[in-house]
Amino acid sequence: MIKFIAWSFAVIVLAGCDRPERKIQGAPADDSYKPLARLDVALGKPAPEDWLAVHPEPGQTFEQYVASKPVRASSEPYEIYLQPVGVFTPEQTGLCLHTKDYLQIFYGLNVVLLPAIDDTVVPDSARRSEQLLTGPILDHLEKTRPRNGLVMAITAKDLYPGSNFNFVFGQARLTKRVGVSSFYRYLERPIDSLSYRRCLERLIKTSSHEIGHMLSCQHCTHAVCVMNGSNGLWESDSRPNRLCSVCFRKFQWNTGFVAVSRQQQLVAYFQKHGMNRDYLLAKEDLAAIEKP
Repeated sequence: MIKFIAWSFAVIVLAGCDRPERKIQGAPADDSYKPLARLDVALGKPAPEDWLAVHPEPGQTFEQYVASKPVRASSEPYEIYLQPVGVFTPEQTGLCLHTKDYLQIFYGLNVVLLPAIDDTVVPDSARRSEQLLTGPILDHLEKTRPRNGLVMAITAKDLYPGSNFNFVFGQARLTKRVGVSSFYRYLERPIDSLSYRRCLERLIKTSSHEIGHMLSCQHCTHAVCVMNGSNGLWESDSRPNRLCSVCFRKFQWNTGFVAVSRQQQLVAYFQKHGMNRDYLLAKEDLAAIEKP
């Protein structure tokens, strides 16, 4: 049976657009999260193989989040660095670029796409067929990580974290602010507009989720949210690319993004890429924030 790790393991990726508007460093978050609360959808009873059935978690309130003294991006300020590992096809490069665009909007932080490094950072002894062991990649990132960086590597090859697992989508060392992700199992064949869009939907979801952990945010149990834990694609695909009101408040306080500007850019992004479910939800959120 395939084993999944979705707490500190996930997928991530890359991309570019104009840097979103941000609040002045140190400014308190506003109350934009309040009207979003009425749009939150409660989590139903988990199915036997769902994340919360296997890993019952207490969740994390906003007050608990602030009290935990999280990594706070607006205080350094931090930047997100995306590190390609290996060789990418033109389609895969496009996915990376579009994901970079999304992360920059989602967090309101500058996102830097680094030059690719060779996957020989993983020695032959740490390879299993076409799979790469995550440890050597994370070791490399720890050694090269900028002081103010949250660094995620991305590879098109499959990953595994150790001999006890068939594969993982990704893995992160959260206190070290480094992670690695693969879209090997996200990109379906043949590559057409539908499979490309589905892969991008998954990539932006898992990348924003994992970086959220790097910002000290725990799994969400408040409502349906991109920060919910997931045991596999069947569960992750059922969730939209949306923050619940509690996690929205956490990240707005953390990074200082401007709520209306962020939502306007998300609406435009989802419309551009044909992500209708996320587009409609983002429009609802924008309307709630603009007219609370």
